[in-house]
This record gives sequence, structure tokens and C-alpha cells, in this order.
Amino acid sequence: MGALSIGGLIIRFLLGGGCVVVSSLLAKKAGSKIGGIFAAFPAVYLAALLTIHLDFTGSELIAKSITLSKGALIGMSINILCAIVTGYVCTRDGWKRGLAYSLFCWFFLSMVTVYLSTAA
Repeated sequence: MGALSIGGLIIRFLLGGGCVVVSSLLAKKAGSKIGGIFAAFPAVYLAALLTIHLDFTGSELIAKSITLSKGALIGMSINILCAIVTGYVCTRDGWKRGLAYSLFCWFFLSMVTVYLSTAA
């Protein structure tokens, strides 16, 4: 996407930030597992999908929506793998090492994904 509209950026910011606030409050009130479930809500994807119509119309809107959705599926799959690694390593070696392994896992999987998508 070339230029993004200010309205689209504001909607993305409010939805993403709102989800962070809600998941933090839920974690505080109902426990970290419930908060974690809501923290995994794909607010950025939803905001991008809702606001993509501000930048595109017609068949170009459909094509961009499909591309965005395919990328979101890949990204969410990477996030699930990283969450599994983090949960395992954090319980075994502590949160600092779990965070480091999670970031490494995310970076590695993202780079492999980019390489495979550009090689095809």
C-alpha cells in the first residue's frame, strides 16, 4: 500500500490500543489466561480490513483484501508458534529467556516466510 489515509491510521490506532487496554483490564480482573486470550485478538488485521476501503475501491479493493487476509493467516500462524515456544521456555527457563527465544523464533520464522514468498 502506498499512501495511507489519516482516518485509516486513526481507526487502526484506536482499535489496536483499545484491544490492549481491554486485555490488560481483563487480565487484571479475570486472570492472565483470560487476558491472554483477548490479547491475541487480531485487532491490527481487523482495523486494516475495515479501513482498506478508504484507500481502494472496486476490484482493487477485493484483490488487496485477499492479499491482506492471506498475509494475516501466515502472520497469525507464526504468532501461534511463537506463543507455544514462549510458554514452553518461560515455564522451563524463566521469562527473560522465554522472551529472547520468542523474539528469535518470530524473527527466524518471519525471515523464512519472506524468503519463501519472494523465491516463489
